[in-house]
Amino acid sequence: MNPYVKSIQFQANYCLLLTFENSEKRIFDLKPYFDKPVFARLKNIVLFKTARVVSGSVEWQGEIDLSYNTLYLESKAVKITQSQRKPARGQKKTQDVTTAVFQKKKLSKARVAVK
Repeated sequence: MNPYVKSIQFQANYCLLLTFENSEKRIFDLKPYFDKPVFARLKNIVLFKTARVVSGSVEWQGEIDLSYNTLYLESKAVKITQSQRKPARGQKKTQDVTTAVFQKKKLSKARVAVK
């Protein structure tokens, strides 16, 4: 049995940062679901941001929901950096990190326009 969703945070590009009851953080990308009519409505960012946790699953206005099993199995684990880990016993926490760290793609250098 997969863990229930405990909380969500909205991320860019129709992704959700999910925290599960086992303290695991995972990213769920909703874009692949947009080809299904019921989820296509969530392209509206205002509706997308109505998501909330209900009974361990995620639910949106208009009777749209995803089960905790789907959310867990179809999401990707977030790598935790050293600065995000809990301090060892007796050490002070140096910073409060609440968002996930993602590796960004390097973009090629911009081309110079020819006159």
